[in-house]
Amino acid sequence: MRTRAGICAKKQRYATEADARAVALRAAITLRPYRCALCRQYHLTSRTKGMQVLKVVE
Repeated sequence: MRTRAGICAKKQRYATEADARAVALRAAITLRPYRCALCRQYHLTSRTKGMQVLKVVE
């Protein structure tokens, strides 16, 4: 997935994938983390078609 510079600048950045996953699991909608090629940090996306989705383990 390629993130455009304008989109990258508007999105919340997470230093680690673990930080991004923790936020994604608390969200009311399905989100998944991905590493941005521009800033090299992690963002969240709701696009999950064909992607691995986080599963809640209880």
